[in-house]
Amino acid sequence: MSKATRTDTPSPAPHAADSHDMIRVHGARENNLKDVSIEIPKRRLTVFTGVSGSGKSSLVFDTIAAESQRLINETYSAFVQGFMPTLARPEVDVLDGLTTAIIVDQQRMGGDPRSTVGTATDANAMLRILFSRLGQPHIGSPKAFSFNVPSISGAGAVTVERAGKTVKERRSFSITGGMCPRCEGRGAVSDVDLTQLYDDSKSLTEGALTIPGYKPGGWNYRLYSESGFFDADKPIRKYTKQELQNFLHREPTRMKIAGINMTYEGLIPRIQKSMLSKDREAMQPHIREFVDRAITFTDCPECGGTRLSEAARSSRIGDTSIADACAMQISDLAEWVRGLEEPSMAPLLATLQQTLDSFVEIGLGYLSLDRPSGTLSGGEAQRVKMIRHLGSSLTDVTYVFDEPTTGLHPHDIQRMNGLLLRLRDKGNTVLVVEHKPETIAIADHVVDLGPGAGTAGGAVCFEGTVDGLRASDTLTGRHLDDRASFKETVRKPTGTLEVRGATTHNLRGVDVDIPLGTLVVVTGVAGSGKSSLVHGSIPAGAGVVSVDQGAIRGSRRSNPATYTGLLDPIRKAFAKANGVKPALFSANSEGACPTCNGAGVIYTDLAMMAGVATTCEECEGKRFDASVLEYHLGGRDISEVLAMPVAEAEEFFGAGEAHTPAAHRVLGRLADVGLGYLTLGQPLTTLSGGERQRLKLATHMAEKGGVYVLDEPTAGLHLADVEHLLGLLDRLVDSGKSVIVVEHHQAVMAHADWIIDLGPGAGHDGGQVVFEGTPADLVAARSTLTGQHLATYVGA
Repeated sequence: MSKATRTDTPSPAPHAADSHDMIRVHGARENNLKDVSIEIPKRRLTVFTGVSGSGKSSLVFDTIAAESQRLINETYSAFVQGFMPTLARPEVDVLDGLTTAIIVDQQRMGGDPRSTVGTATDANAMLRILFSRLGQPHIGSPKAFSFNVPSISGAGAVTVERAGKTVKERRSFSITGGMCPRCEGRGAVSDVDLTQLYDDSKSLTEGALTIPGYKPGGWNYRLYSESGFFDADKPIRKYTKQELQNFLHREPTRMKIAGINMTYEGLIPRIQKSMLSKDREAMQPHIREFVDRAITFTDCPECGGTRLSEAARSSRIGDTSIADACAMQISDLAEWVRGLEEPSMAPLLATLQQTLDSFVEIGLGYLSLDRPSGTLSGGEAQRVKMIRHLGSSLTDVTYVFDEPTTGLHPHDIQRMNGLLLRLRDKGNTVLVVEHKPETIAIADHVVDLGPGAGTAGGAVCFEGTVDGLRASDTLTGRHLDDRASFKETVRKPTGTLEVRGATTHNLRGVDVDIPLGTLVVVTGVAGSGKSSLVHGSIPAGAGVVSVDQGAIRGSRRSNPATYTGLLDPIRKAFAKANGVKPALFSANSEGACPTCNGAGVIYTDLAMMAGVATTCEECEGKRFDASVLEYHLGGRDISEVLAMPVAEAEEFFGAGEAHTPAAHRVLGRLADVGLGYLTLGQPLTTLSGGERQRLKLATHMAEKGGVYVLDEPTAGLHLADVEHLLGLLDRLVDSGKSVIVVEHHQAVMAHADWIIDLGPGAGHDGGQVVFEGTPADLVAARSTLTGQHLATYVGA
């Protein structure tokens, strides 16, 4: 028996296709990046770290992901590209080795009142098909179960050309939709509280109207007092039925008042057009306050808030209607779907089951499909977007995540880490912008940007492994193992804010006393009821100033100076020093460069190709007319002032010729929240998420309120900045304010005077106060998930 001898042949040279295992970036200059050149390994998990504003998003989102998306869009025909958003090529010399990028960012989901978790994830579409096939009684196609489709019917004559003759035929059609006719699928109806519009014990002559902008003697007021439809000297409560109808609801009517042609219409439609049709965020504060007082939203009495017509609610599978299914907690709905035995619907049931199970797996099993998508936090919205990618069979894709741990309790972060690793193990490149050490720890490769923020950042400080980062002398490396410790003594409360019988969302009749004059941290797993308690249950009139994570609304013309109101005192100071009008010093008004209309750049639209923005040659990007730049204050013109960082401007307006107390106060608040490096004229659209929230905080600090409610102020903050934030919170409390923080960051929990822990789980497993007391007591008890994680954090 002979044995075959094996001669070892030399292994063949690697295939050329296997050599592309790096994403190469050379000469990236987007936003504040300073000629960055790096190589990122493919099919690995790479985490990008650095202080807020150091250039992480500019590199990952605005350079790598943006170019990948632009190249994919270019593969479509010019016709199709005409319907797609046009993307400009990023400022970079070479981008090599790119793969298809899927961006999972923290952009809030559309605030459209018709958009729900179900419509955003296709779960509703599958449920509608399910009920249209299995629901009893059968009421129609899937459209009959959609709250976005109204029921329409019509009939009429149509003209048809047939065999050379023109024939008239009668045709009728009807579409059965599921929209509730009363609330038009919104689930809520708005009501105007008339007592907030006028004092009915007074007459119009005595100044009965209490609406902002309706002052006696003004045109808005004279329109009513001199209309002649009612007696202006008679108290409103004594109006006849017809007079009250004319006063509140009359259709637009042309008339002459004081010799001027005007249009009169009832008070309610006039207010609805002038105030209620505007975006709430864009309103001036005093008008927003009035609208919040005067308009009440209540569940639609006809559909009970379900948005669906009576017919859609009458069709059931077993005892469950589609409205019941959408109102169920998703973890319960998944069990209900699992119990449906229907071979004819097997493929649909399997896909629906997979989608619902993905919700549970990603930690969103506590949501319901009828939850409006505009009410989801940034972290929840990001995880909802992840759902469609979890079961995907695609590999060799680049997934780009923007702080996926935002809004997650330490307990949930472990689950998120598992999902990121699972995506990587399927052969994908995962790029994550992140601050949390728990997620940095699982990285295969780390890129640290910095060393500072804004103009002081934009360079690569470190590339390599997590252990290498720890040993490096970068800001992130030094702070990676930071641990906050408990305070020696906690503050004594100066009073209490009583919450009694709170039942908002999933709260179960919660009674809690929130101590005032202290730093209170409200914590618990995602979905345990923290926001419901803090935003939905604190009694009105408690002088609460709420700073949430909602997006800042503003165009590319908006900047920190316009948003904070800082530009007004600066314009007045320039006008006073030079004896001219303040409007000259506004790039949106008389002082604007006539060529670019104050934008600083000229946009050229190239149809389906990316538009081109070129710096205006007339003003060289300064945005102002040349004559305006001849006026100076303290030796600087207005464009030079807007180019100053906050820290320099604070010094400039603090003393000397340019001394302006009103401007100095605003700049002091911006410096307090750690935005000293931002320039006054930087467009709001270029700010990172963390910078936007701190800008909001600086603005709200000027408001007269005794209680500040902050929603995850550490979101988007670097480990080193968390220390500054704790110092700011301490300063707020020491100045006599009460601060309530909804937070997951263990450093903030450890620094608190009092902790309120909600749970024990999420959704209907939460909604109870499981602990109240000091951080030290929470760790000593270890009775809750938060207590266990906090104990591990402080090393107790």
